[in-house]
Amino acid sequence: MSKLKPITDEEEALIQAQIAEDADDEDITDEQLAQAKPFAEVFPDLAASIRRSAGRPRSENPKQAVTLRLSPATLQKFEALGPDWRARMAEVLEKAKV
Repeated sequence: MSKLKPITDEEEALIQAQIAEDADDEDITDEQLAQAKPFAEVFPDLAASIRRSAGRPRSENPKQAVTLRLSPATLQKFEALGPDWRARMAEVLEKAKV
């Protein structure tokens, strides 16, 4: 749950007024939109560097996603262990070596 308080109507009105006054906030025309090109086409080198550096490095042993049906009681026990309950469940299964 967010800890931010909702903005008031007055704050919203002020934000909208500031947006309306922004000279750099012009609506794009249909003609301009039709002429738009993909980022990678306009800046190919930059796009390539972003693709190479995006995300974590690939793992040598990547984990696999699975679907598993568990009893509500089992699930509640693991969820009660905290936000990293999935990792703890994986540890238990790994130790079992079934």
